[in-house]
Amino acid sequence: MVNKLIRYSVGSDLIIYGFKCIIGFLIGYQLYLGFPEYELYWTMLSIILVISPEAKDARRLSIERFKSNLIGSGIGLFCYFIHAPNVYMLVLGIVLSIATCYFFNLMNVARTAIVALIIVLIHEQEQMSWTGAVERFISVTTGCFIGLSITIITSAVINYWRKKANLPQEEL
Repeated sequence: MVNKLIRYSVGSDLIIYGFKCIIGFLIGYQLYLGFPEYELYWTMLSIILVISPEAKDARRLSIERFKSNLIGSGIGLFCYFIHAPNVYMLVLGIVLSIATCYFFNLMNVARTAIVALIIVLIHEQEQMSWTGAVERFISVTTGCFIGLSITIITSAVINYWRKKANLPQEEL
């Protein structure tokens, strides 16, 4: 019975993805509650964006999403300091994000870079402070690290249990 439960749970991509997302959300939510003065809901969003639902190549896809999040948020931070009107910053950032993803052969995750860019460049019209852009950059980057860490750690644990249950293992 226990072997059947282990076999079903570690063999189910749906259960594994749900488990990773719940762990990521709970970590992000604890940070959000612990530091209410910061916009850490972007951390939760970034965690979920990095975690891959595809069982095959989950680690590779998570690393690529991690890289694209860093590209987008870094370009967003760069564009913020140009001090152009918001629409021009966004258009320039989108073009730079796509070009950078193309250069690094990450076109399959370019939309993740654009989402990270938009997160960093979004700001309240009354408070046009550079600290908000930096906080969002840090928030997105923190979420990327957490999401990637969850993927790597859970892959190792799942492979251990899959080996015990004689199931195919994830590629690390």
